[in-house]
Amino acid sequence: MKETIPENPPLGLLLRLVHQHWTQAVDTALDAAGFGDIRPPHANVFTFTPPGGIQVSELTKLAHVRKQTMTQAVEELEKLGYVERRPDPNDRRGRLVFLTERGKAVRPIASATGRKVDDRWAELTSPEEMERLRRSLRQLFEKVRDDAPARSGGESDG
Repeated sequence: MKETIPENPPLGLLLRLVHQHWTQAVDTALDAAGFGDIRPPHANVFTFTPPGGIQVSELTKLAHVRKQTMTQAVEELEKLGYVERRPDPNDRRGRLVFLTERGKAVRPIASATGRKVDDRWAELTSPEEMERLRRSLRQLFEKVRDDAPARSGGESDG
């Protein structure tokens, strides 16, 4: 059954539906590769954790989510063996999040699948149209990010 959308749908709805399509493709590939326990909220941890580790507070800022959301994702991934936390050598009270070998194995699969989705969308539209969309969304994100009023904690559930 094909999804139907309203006439002149809100941009947010279109963005959500397209994002869900992309996410489902990545989730399916991860599941097939034996990573079926990864949930969408975990994606930010894999996306933003550098090889040298990162504090949860920094992950929160990069991902634009609440600290509670990121802390929960990190705790879940730690229990599942995808990340580990170690003391921060530059902050006695801080701990850094690192991807384990299992966690590092997720990125290539998610990245390759994301590229396949991008390529398929370019086939359905055109490479030029996809590049225009990418540029437009990036410009819009940069403008709304710079224009965003300071919220308490500076975070959102995005």
